[in-house]
Amino acid sequence: MHLPKTMRVVEISQYGGPEVLQSATRPVPQPGPGQILIRLSHAGVNRPDALQRAGNYAPPPGASPIPGLEGAGHVAALGEGVTRWQVGDAVTGLLPGGGYADYAVTHADHALPVPKGLSMAQAAALCETYYTVWTNVFMRGGLKAGERFLVHGGSSGIGTTAIQLAALRGAQVFATAGSPVKCETCKALGAERAINYRDTDYVEVMKAEGGAHLILDMVGGPYMARNLDALADDGRLVQIAFLQGAEMQLNMTQLMTRRLTITGSTLRPQSDAAKARIAEALLTEAWPHLEAGRIAPVMDSVYPLDKAAEAHARLETSEHIGKIVLQVA
Repeated sequence: MHLPKTMRVVEISQYGGPEVLQSATRPVPQPGPGQILIRLSHAGVNRPDALQRAGNYAPPPGASPIPGLEGAGHVAALGEGVTRWQVGDAVTGLLPGGGYADYAVTHADHALPVPKGLSMAQAAALCETYYTVWTNVFMRGGLKAGERFLVHGGSSGIGTTAIQLAALRGAQVFATAGSPVKCETCKALGAERAINYRDTDYVEVMKAEGGAHLILDMVGGPYMARNLDALADDGRLVQIAFLQGAEMQLNMTQLMTRRLTITGSTLRPQSDAAKARIAEALLTEAWPHLEAGRIAPVMDSVYPLDKAAEAHARLETSEHIGKIVLQVA
């Protein structure tokens, strides 16, 4: 496959609002040992992209400064030692950065085949959320069939993915959302109850149910202490972001007497080996259900690459339901 020397990108011209995302031309990256180069068709838009744009989420050493943590397309070149893929294969990949571009490099073991029956736009909406949900809800959170699971932000990309996967695996799913339409979406995806946090106290709802065995939260701030109140004894709280702040006061006595667990993780800083293990689990546990149509990414909107600023503005209104994607090719 002939590769051009340069490509289109959308880069962060300076830290700030969506308007700082600017189109530019940059050299096409070259895959190193164990890596593949993907000619992107679509790229996902996620909260970490907006945090990076605002100057609050620096790329790890060696990662591209161009935003974009997931994308789908075709393998354009192979790095030394890669035998898993061939040039031309359709893949969706978790990216270390660089997704807002014509081409992006990733580790060969962090890419997965595009599930049969899904469009490239849908495939581009998979990796960041599926990796995050799988590692935090099932690997770290240990969710089991029959347990009560509460996910905050149920209509977000993370939330819509968590609801579907948890319900598929037999959990009793509860979700919070901020409007009747969003609540209906959560229920349609498999939530037993969707709680409109604007008019209903989720703590009281969960206490009436006997408490949540597992809570997945990305809000933080004032939610932290309330989440502990909403847990059942021996319950687990998994924190994956802090949209309302990372500082809070907690009564640690409750943690001890009720044997509660607080844990959490972020995906991007994890090792290549850890991400490869998540990919293998997803290929076995989730991809067959995607191909069978039992689960699917919930799509909010698709923007052209050069309209990335508009996509970020949409993301930050929090009016979206599901995933926002950029069309690259």
